Amino acid sequence: MRFLAVALLVWLVIGAIAADQRGEFSSAKRSCSSASTIAVTILAGPLNYAGVNPRTRCSVRRSG
Repeated sequence: MRFLAVALLVWLVIGAIAADQRGEFSSAKRSCSSASTIAVTILAGPLNYAGVNPRTRCSVRRSG
């Protein structure tokens, strides 16, 4: 069980490094799309270095 926890942590750290290298954290514009793209990039982990380039789009409905 400990091995799986360490492997998951390493996976997510590699994903965060990939997101940082792509400049996802330094974006001046914060939106739903940028936040979800950062999350998906981190979850993709090492797959980012295998050519996966996750991008998402979303919209927030405002009531009123």
